Amino acid sequence: MNVFMVGGTGLLGCAAAQIFIERGHKVRSIALPPIPEGAPIPEEMELVFGSYLDMSDDEIKEMMSGCDCFVFAAGVDERVEFPAPVYAAYEKYNIEPVKRLIGLAKEVGIKHSVVLGSYFSYFAKEFPEMGLCEKHPYIRSRIAQEKAALSLADENMDVAVLELPYIFGTQPGRKPVWVILIEQLSKMGPVTMYPKGGTAMLTVRQVAQTIVGAAEKNRGGNTYPIGYYNLTWDEFLTIVHAAMGVPDRKIIHISKWMFRAYGKSMAKDYRKRELEPGINPVDLADIMCMNTFISKKPAADLGATDDDIKAAIFDSVKLSIDAYKGTQELVQMKSE
Repeated sequence: MNVFMVGGTGLLGCAAAQIFIERGHKVRSIALPPIPEGAPIPEEMELVFGSYLDMSDDEIKEMMSGCDCFVFAAGVDERVEFPAPVYAAYEKYNIEPVKRLIGLAKEVGIKHSVVLGSYFSYFAKEFPEMGLCEKHPYIRSRIAQEKAALSLADENMDVAVLELPYIFGTQPGRKPVWVILIEQLSKMGPVTMYPKGGTAMLTVRQVAQTIVGAAEKNRGGNTYPIGYYNLTWDEFLTIVHAAMGVPDRKIIHISKWMFRAYGKSMAKDYRKRELEPGINPVDLADIMCMNTFISKKPAADLGATDDDIKAAIFDSVKLSIDAYKGTQELVQMKSE
């Protein structure tokens, strides 16, 4: 299989490219520079630097020519900040690119597409009474992205959307997304104040396995809620504390109303900085105080195998600490 990927040098795209190549597939990718120093970019991957947003349809179709599969491993998540209206940014980087690129892929005869989405979409559909789309622009945009992708599935195009949860693992030279967690914990003082609840998670390698599995196995238009390990916040924070060098740090559980009160202060800070959050910080309490767990079966069916989640969390936290302290020069998360 010849694979065309947007985002092949990113944390997840790079790992998926390596597995594609190990299985005998060829990978061509467009990605934004620079490559993080020390990043394990497969030498066999054909790499073009640039932004698909600046390229014409003909330029993109030329790069797609001869390929059998398209992987969208780009876009932005809720941690990238934008001024209001934030939904417009999600349309630009997540929704419209999926419509455009899968449409172009169909024009050149590509038969399979894989889109990296969010597990928030799964829970928005699973618990409609929570009103997650109404409360959170980011979650609403991820549902719209899924609909855009699946609308292009037909007898000529298989489309898989992977609804991804918390992901742990590192790429040398790239700033982890978990720096914000270290910043929050560092500001709490000698104890950690956190709600009861928990989340689904998996490692970078496991995500890469599901990307390749979806490309090889998916037929028709489908969404896959992806998870492998379900950890409570207490279990997760115990690993985080160990990586921070404070294994005996106490965890104090806060109630939902206390989390909402904290969210109000966060909302005030966003307004002060003239930004609009993709996840409403007040209503985030409803999500953080529940167990957003997912069965590992969909991920396993796509080829994910056991991995060391504790080591992945530990490594992610250690690199996040370095990034927070500025002791390493790391490539920042980009918005395109």
